[in-house]
Amino acid sequence: MARTWLSIRVELVSGQGADFWPRPGRVLAAARSHSFAQLAESIDVAFGRWDLAHLHMFTLGDGTGVSPLEWWDGEAPDGTVDGRSTKLGRLEAGEQFAYVFDMGDSWAHLCTVAEKRIDPLDELGAEPGRPTPYWGWGSLPDQYARRWDGDDGESRMPKRPPHGGLGDLPPLLPWWGDQGRRA
Repeated sequence: MARTWLSIRVELVSGQGADFWPRPGRVLAAARSHSFAQLAESIDVAFGRWDLAHLHMFTLGDGTGVSPLEWWDGEAPDGTVDGRSTKLGRLEAGEQFAYVFDMGDSWAHLCTVAEKRIDPLDELGAEPGRPTPYWGWGSLPDQYARRWDGDDGESRMPKRPPHGGLGDLPPLLPWWGDQGRRA
């Protein structure tokens, strides 16, 4: 396969009122025939989000908004085009655009199209049916700022288990559970 796919660098700039530095990021391979809606879903998954039932919008360099129009119930900002039918082929090499997931928490990302196209077989070993991450870095914040299962934002941090925090685990690996203490 030829070098026909886009390589899109996506950096998490801010969210929930915090700015991130260094910015965590992912690089996604995407065909020009993929839609912006597919790119949005792939970004969300690559950034560890599981509650995908939030509005999202891309803002292109010319100010055009791209978002699934049916999600807005007729209230989409003027000039917004439908992300389900708008293809990534409209992007140019070197172009930068923004992506915001969850308009309340405003998870804002800077997206940059690489100058050169890529071959998905070289980068991924296959031609996936949707945009797919192939590189990444940085720690990702939890979508709802939860630090542990059951975190309600007010409770104290749970006490760490004994033996370096591994003492409560079943002894499936040599360093887990009580056997790790004996080793």
